[in-house]
Amino acid sequence: MGRHSDFLRLSLNGHADILSHHQGAILMNVVRPSDSPRRTFIDLFSGAGGMTYGFHTHPSFRVVGAFDGEFGKPSSGKGRLGCNETFRLNIGLSPTPVDLARVEDADIEAARCDRLGGLDLDVLSACPPCTGFSRANPNNHLDDDERNSLVVRTARWVRILKPRVLVMENARELLKGNFAHHFRELRRQLEGMGYDVRATIHMLDRFGLPQRRERALVVATRLPIGAKDLEDLWQGFEIDQKATHVRRCIAHLPAVSAGERHPDDPFHVSPKMNGETRDRIRAIPSDGGSWIDLRDHRDADRLMTPAMKRYVAAEDFGSHPDVYGRMAWDRPAVTIKRECAHVGNGRYSHPEQDRLCTIRELALLQGFPKHYRFGGGSLSNQYRHIGDAVPPLISHQLAHLVDWMFTGEKPELADCVLPGTRLHAEDIQPAPIQPGRI
Repeated sequence: MGRHSDFLRLSLNGHADILSHHQGAILMNVVRPSDSPRRTFIDLFSGAGGMTYGFHTHPSFRVVGAFDGEFGKPSSGKGRLGCNETFRLNIGLSPTPVDLARVEDADIEAARCDRLGGLDLDVLSACPPCTGFSRANPNNHLDDDERNSLVVRTARWVRILKPRVLVMENARELLKGNFAHHFRELRRQLEGMGYDVRATIHMLDRFGLPQRRERALVVATRLPIGAKDLEDLWQGFEIDQKATHVRRCIAHLPAVSAGERHPDDPFHVSPKMNGETRDRIRAIPSDGGSWIDLRDHRDADRLMTPAMKRYVAAEDFGSHPDVYGRMAWDRPAVTIKRECAHVGNGRYSHPEQDRLCTIRELALLQGFPKHYRFGGGSLSNQYRHIGDAVPPLISHQLAHLVDWMFTGEKPELADCVLPGTRLHAEDIQPAPIQPGRI
């Protein structure tokens, strides 16, 4: 048999039965047709469920499938990230573990026939890895990562599944970077298939995320209303900035030490630290300090790493002050990236406590609700699940935006707030009228 010779059929009681199928079919969980009026949703590169969860919690949508190859670090290989378990714990459906770079048209056609069971696909989410676009990797200005081609491969799924709406989230460089030609080609193909495409870049704290996170958002549709954007949803409104501060988001959580798991929340835990790292963090000032402050410490020679000393000697710090940095209480968090599992990878230390922020703290800062659970077998994987994710606080707003495109009725912005997050309806306020505008 071929590599995708079996289907996993998801029965009405949620259990999977394996059926033999023709060679070349893709391994999947099949949801049978339903009389449910809810619109169908499929997620490619589903990860820990960040994009899916926003639609899953909206009453108008029904998640019928998800696909992810669970790629961790290059050294760990395929299937080691464990994000599909996190997805299952929170969505109630097990994603298909498949390498989406190797899926062919016949596989997608099989998915159309068997996953949708004769139903139309309403919404397709496709959020390919951003690692090859992100400016966090300096090589990305020079080398076109092979994973970037996954953006264009999305057009195959669109051509065969014919979703009424496509949503995509990625790094800003998807639209503005040296390798934006991948998106331009996707756009060309989408428009050739009759889609109206809206592609924009946003700082997501604009929409209430307690984090300075700049992302590209793409919405494409064949619906008569045309594509809409989150700025359309937020027109005339803004966020009380205190709602985006670290203090609002995590200050209520009980104190824990590095390596200590809180008895009331198994995800309020961070890794243990060795003595050298612990001493370094203790010496960094609370509430926004960084290793730069160690220059004047009496034990600077012992506390500073060789790399830190080289930066000081060269007086060239660049983005490096964020390394070993503490978050600031009264500002949004910095961008939470996939390698957020160590204090040496960014400004991920607690504002006051001498440790890395816990899984729960970073999840809240990434817009996950307070009850979200994480699988994956290790703390390092769980941190990656958070850093890789589309913030559910944002995807829930996207779900309302897409529902508006289907119904023609603009939702109340207060109804777009994801329950369980630290954002509240009362944090939304009318924006000041700009001079010269009516």
